[in-house]
Amino acid sequence: MDLLGKLFGSQARVKILRLFLLNPLDVFDALAVSTKSKVQIQDARRELALLKTAGVIAEKSFIKKVGTKSKRVPGFQLKGTFPLLAPLKSLIVSETPLNRDEIGRRLRGVGKVKFLAISGIFLSEPDARVDILIVGDELKKRSIEAVLRSIEAEIGKELSYGLMETAEFLYRINAYDKFVRDILDFKHETIIDRLGVE
Repeated sequence: MDLLGKLFGSQARVKILRLFLLNPLDVFDALAVSTKSKVQIQDARRELALLKTAGVIAEKSFIKKVGTKSKRVPGFQLKGTFPLLAPLKSLIVSETPLNRDEIGRRLRGVGKVKFLAISGIFLSEPDARVDILIVGDELKKRSIEAVLRSIEAEIGKELSYGLMETAEFLYRINAYDKFVRDILDFKHETIIDRLGVE
């Protein structure tokens, strides 16, 4: 990702571009872009203005729930007619910001992780059941969610994940549980396997 940041002149721009390219039908206001990309609001506004001027995104208002009321607010959406959309997507999305070792390192302090596998967005498998499967004991759900939110900000897409205690996971394997089999029998990459599953 650092290389792309150098090429594009800004890490914030790469994160925001990735957010729009991986969520082409979604409309985001500046605050949502800032939150999802973990970019300062003033940086998000500057990058949104630049991307709008370049023709990559377009303004589009949408209904947003604010407290108990809904109101129409200005937002931005990827412009499907942008002439360089395909090569831009190929460049930005194909450059995976995290490798498997980095994912394992980030999840090191979230409990006693016994099995960790990735699929979905990390392996260009859009139909995968989950992007990450985490199995272990004494797992800290809040810590896991914080790590996953930071990964989401870097990759630009909300992650789907499975979280299981070791005993439940082993039971499901022995019972040929469809959810677990769909993950293990299809394309995935094992990062940690202290259970001898594979």
